[in-house]
Amino acid sequence: MSDNPYANSFSGTYGADPKASEPAPTLQGFGRAASAAPAADLVKDTTTAKFGEDVVKESRNQPVLVDFWAPWCGPCKQLTPVLERVVKAAGGKVKLVKMNIDEHPSIAGQLGVQSIPAVFAFLDGQPIDGFMGALPESELVKFIDKIVKQAGPSRGGGDPVAEAMAEAAALLEAKDVGSAAQIFGAILQHEPGHPGASAGLAECYLMAGDAEKAAALIDALPEAAASDPAVSAVKARLKLDEEIAGLGNPADLEARLAADPDDHRARFDLALIAQARGERGRAADLLLDLMKRDREFEEDGARRKLLELFEVWGPADPATKDARRKLSSLLFR
Repeated sequence: MSDNPYANSFSGTYGADPKASEPAPTLQGFGRAASAAPAADLVKDTTTAKFGEDVVKESRNQPVLVDFWAPWCGPCKQLTPVLERVVKAAGGKVKLVKMNIDEHPSIAGQLGVQSIPAVFAFLDGQPIDGFMGALPESELVKFIDKIVKQAGPSRGGGDPVAEAMAEAAALLEAKDVGSAAQIFGAILQHEPGHPGASAGLAECYLMAGDAEKAAALIDALPEAAASDPAVSAVKARLKLDEEIAGLGNPADLEARLAADPDDHRARFDLALIAQARGERGRAADLLLDLMKRDREFEEDGARRKLLELFEVWGPADPATKDARRKLSSLLFR
């Protein structure tokens, strides 16, 4: 559909899977239509693990709207009750599934959600349309009518790639790296160079400690894939890992900082090491402390590095939200 801003969420130009030596499963088995859900079950909450069942499969029976929201989002609180009312008024022609991105960020990341509220309409296993921001009730009614008309009396067999992506994202969030890598690999055999699957497999490599393969996979993607949010996040992480490689012994850096609290280089390097160890809060606090002490260090390098970390962590990560609040307080006090 020409006016669909989300049509490219599961498409792209395709390259090769570097794990070709390892047998990957096919996509057979994904994409089987599920039986219809109870008619009264028009609004529900979902999780990353249940997304494939609640959204991808169910959208083969009727359109499913996915409302990406968060408890801190004011416009979300305005939109969701109105959206629920309009969906219920449609009498089962469409369903609504709500996903809290604070608790379940992976699917939103794969779909490239950059602001909330964001609503995606799924049909036959794939996103066909959507909008961001709160709309008035009259516009919501028009949007749902449009989706229902597009669904028509019959629909196709669904998109196995979309369902496989949802399953792999759930496995990755559950730290089942091997299983997630197998599914991402299968998607890349089916659609070589798929940006989301490439980024997902690169994340698997990074979690397994193989940054070289992760970098090779991302570098092989076409330039058009660079704007994909998942690909951008992996690139940012690879850049940080490269910087961290030559930082030296953290104990020596701690000793330097204890001897001289104005050793800004030691504080900056310790922040990068904390990030590498997964100590996100400490990394942010070290950079914020450096900003307080010397905004001129490496041309405001502490703030710029903190923004890079936000990109790696994602907007829904608790460390990002906490550090953003502290950064705002520091900048605008």
